[in-house]
Amino acid sequence: MYSVLTLNPIAKIGLARFPSDRYRIAGDIADPDAILLRSADMHKREIPASLKAVGRAGAGVNNIPVPRMTERGIPVFNAPGANANAVKELVLAGLLLACRHICEGWDFARQLSGTDEEMSKAVEGGKKAFAGSELAGKTLVVIGLGAIGRLVAHAGQALGMTVVGFDPALTVEGASQLSASVKRVSTIDDALKHADFVTVHVPLVDATRHLINADRLGRMKPGVVVLNFAREGIVDEQAVVAGIDAGKVGAYVSDFPTNLTRQHKGCITLPHLGASTAEAEDNCAIMVADQVRDYLEHGHIKNSVNFPEIVAPRTTAYRLVCASLSTPDTLGQISTALNRAGLKVQELVSMSRGELIYTVADLDAAPSPSAVGQVAAVKGVVMARPIG
Repeated sequence: MYSVLTLNPIAKIGLARFPSDRYRIAGDIADPDAILLRSADMHKREIPASLKAVGRAGAGVNNIPVPRMTERGIPVFNAPGANANAVKELVLAGLLLACRHICEGWDFARQLSGTDEEMSKAVEGGKKAFAGSELAGKTLVVIGLGAIGRLVAHAGQALGMTVVGFDPALTVEGASQLSASVKRVSTIDDALKHADFVTVHVPLVDATRHLINADRLGRMKPGVVVLNFAREGIVDEQAVVAGIDAGKVGAYVSDFPTNLTRQHKGCITLPHLGASTAEAEDNCAIMVADQVRDYLEHGHIKNSVNFPEIVAPRTTAYRLVCASLSTPDTLGQISTALNRAGLKVQELVSMSRGELIYTVADLDAAPSPSAVGQVAAVKGVVMARPIG
């Protein structure tokens, strides 16, 4: 029986992927085999010794201490692309809100009073203040061409926009899914100089903090609109607000309200609605539940942010998985430990990611606790676990 601790409400359709006769799921488990969460902050939580996997029902993992998990041999899974359509649709809404001054116009209309005839006259007299521009023919710059960025790029094209993309980490698979008519450039500054609208779709790491800053804003077109539906901190809000006040920036649309932006003229802030649709929550829950279950029951790794991908068909009923930090001849020492325990390796697959090596070994017999302990004692091994 596996135990799964939920730190946030997880869509029922996802939790249903765990068979009730083999899994116990609750929000108050002290010794879980796995943790599922959405936005709960794990950085200050004590990591239980029983923990084998963490599943984030979403894409970003800033709320999870990934390096600590790696040191413990715990894979962290996420759900890339599962909420991509929801975020794409909100980005499109943000583009329209900004270019047509919809929020300002709505506020104006809600404050009207008098008879219908009097309001109609006020509308005709006041609507010029909210005249906007059309998206067709404008240039949309997409920073980050992952699952969300690609959908946004294609949607921008469908609206008649010229789309320029930048992503130095774009995979071969990702490139194959990107329209050939999206112009890709080799530097972010080359991309931004074209922008009428710029939207960011990258994770928040040291290299992307304040990716959009005063220097870059100063070199963009006057009236540029900046959209941030990725992570707070990617855009330097002090610089953007200063740009709005100076007439350089046309608008800032963000999914992360702050005291600086929430009531500032020219800023449209939403309460982190990017992935807040029933469909996205279901998709994320299903994806991450399937991945965590596949790891617990078979040792497979798919969509982990800290472990290499391995999906190895089982060749025997007995499997041992282990994770180690790179040391000379780790695999040889693991094989030696298994042989010393009287176990024959029928099939072995090993992959690395950074300094971490993940190994899946199918054995001719069930490894005893002593055999598992011998593998765990190998220098550099941080996790060893029998399956089946």
